Amino acid sequence: MPPVPLDWTISIRIQMNHNESLLSQIHSPTDVKSIEEKDLTQLAAEIREELIRVLSETGGHLGPNLGVVELTIALHRVFETPRDKFLFDVSHQGYVHKLLTGRRDRFSTIRQYEGLNGFLLRTESEHDCYGAGHAGTALSAALGMAAGRDQVGGDEHVVCVAGDAAFTCGVSFEALNNVATTTKRLIVVLNDNEWSIAKNVGAVAEYLNRIVTNPAFSDLHEKAGKFVEWLGGKYARSLAHKVEAGMKNLLAPSVIFEDLGLRYYGPIDGHDIPLLIRTFEFLKTQNEPVILHILTQKGKGYAPALAKPDKFHGLGKFQLDTGETLASPSPTYSELLGKTLADFADHNNKIVAITAAMPTGTGLVNFAKRHPAKCYDVGIAEEHAALFASGLAIQGLKPFLAIYSTFMQRAYDMIIHDIALQNLNVCLCMDRAGLSGDDGPTHHGLFDIAYLRPVPGLVHMQPKDEEEFVDMLWTMANYHEGPIAIRYPRGSGTGAVPKAQPKILEIGKSEVIRHGKQVAIVALGNMVEVALDTAAMLEEKGISTAVINARWIKPLDAATIEFFARGCEVLCTMEDHVLTNGFGCGVMELLADQHVTTPVVRIGWPDQFVEHGTVPILRAKHGLTAEAAVEKIVSALPATKVSSRTIPAA
Repeated sequence: MPPVPLDWTISIRIQMNHNESLLSQIHSPTDVKSIEEKDLTQLAAEIREELIRVLSETGGHLGPNLGVVELTIALHRVFETPRDKFLFDVSHQGYVHKLLTGRRDRFSTIRQYEGLNGFLLRTESEHDCYGAGHAGTALSAALGMAAGRDQVGGDEHVVCVAGDAAFTCGVSFEALNNVATTTKRLIVVLNDNEWSIAKNVGAVAEYLNRIVTNPAFSDLHEKAGKFVEWLGGKYARSLAHKVEAGMKNLLAPSVIFEDLGLRYYGPIDGHDIPLLIRTFEFLKTQNEPVILHILTQKGKGYAPALAKPDKFHGLGKFQLDTGETLASPSPTYSELLGKTLADFADHNNKIVAITAAMPTGTGLVNFAKRHPAKCYDVGIAEEHAALFASGLAIQGLKPFLAIYSTFMQRAYDMIIHDIALQNLNVCLCMDRAGLSGDDGPTHHGLFDIAYLRPVPGLVHMQPKDEEEFVDMLWTMANYHEGPIAIRYPRGSGTGAVPKAQPKILEIGKSEVIRHGKQVAIVALGNMVEVALDTAAMLEEKGISTAVINARWIKPLDAATIEFFARGCEVLCTMEDHVLTNGFGCGVMELLADQHVTTPVVRIGWPDQFVEHGTVPILRAKHGLTAEAAVEKIVSALPATKVSSRTIPAA
């Protein structure tokens, strides 16, 4: 494939000397105000160059940030952070904000261990007033901050920037329902690029598209523009906005935002810096809640990102000239899910699949291509997705609900109240379970065992490799009746090739991989590899070690665990999950109930929010390695049982 050229604004900047750049002069938002307005377009080009260059080496959310360059420049030109508050919904589009708020010298560390976070963090900068990582949070939080300002008599501005996809979240509408009765001053920016991660779906997306494509609105904008050109000046600009707002009420009196109490302005070009500046200057003067609808291009300035906006929403390292990424040597768990369910659905008409705006991320894009009528993308609406799955199950279907572990937290009430309580045949496919690496604490799937373990009647499991993963999916599809969940990590596993014909797994029955007398390691999922390495190191020290692939979180294989616990001197549990109320806790509860007093060593994540970084680095830091496990196990053994031989180097 021939190289895909960069946008001309980027390619011309790459040839310029970095020492002459405007971006190098930006050390705080104050510096943005000192640049002549005519030069801000050049600054935008330099920022895009910086984004593309750095993210090609680190990975990250390129597309969303390329789309908000002009918007972020205009915000910092008109408002004053940290006094004024900017809330970016999800905040994965906050890279430009980081570059303009004194973090350019560290920008090359973004999403790297001990570097800048890929989202906004209150602990990272005084300019980050609110941290985020999930969609739909900004509007409610912004409204709370505006109400708090009103309570204490402040006069700062609160600006909420939310993509059109955020308005598919139910919580966003809960906030909109309260704006008019809560505050008299709030600025909401609706960044409309028609994409979240995948193409936006549903009535909200169609509604916004009708606003944009309404010929009356287009004609109104053209006439307003000519009016401004004829009159000239700041007063004329603001008058045009007022005229436009009044005309809009005549043309579309049922505009949903106005009905909810927000004065609607737009849509306007979100890449026109002078227009954005004048508009924000006008909106600052308004003593009523307002919403500004801007139109942007996700991936603007980089041809590969424009061509494949879903891929460039968030990705790893890529080739600068082509945008190509390094292919995984084996299918990821997500890809395998989509292919496997599609294969199953070829012969089982009851299987349907649901995604919450993540068809590519969860792998269901493969399912959708082969079974489009059986795949539902409900937008960023996990609560609705879980309830929707309940309704499908009531009708006798077998819904597979594929949602990241960290996002499934949003549907917890529905899992208990609607799925489990009614014993419905809903299959929860919990992607990104365990550490999510560079995305950081908002995306680590480290809590699902803890929040699902207490749910009566729900079966929960995790495979050690891809072959077992397919067997578990087969068991979910063809054997089990009632709610069932499977957790699996980001990326690929061991590379184990699934069998041509999957087999049914006995629920609650673990797999004994190796026998031993002194130590028994009960490992869950991707920690089985660590368990095997640990056992090999212990055997080198003369310590006989058994390894059990747990498979089942709930129900536990009580008979096997108790058998090994009674026969060994130390039992060790391993899990890619927080230790608090995790898999190891379940094992300890089981042994306590059976009055088994064998010491238990637990390997898992600590009781804290784990930072971002690569999985190997973070495992080494927090003790989820074979070396750390050996040290803990040896210290728990009676001293007379331990060989004097040293632990071999890693």
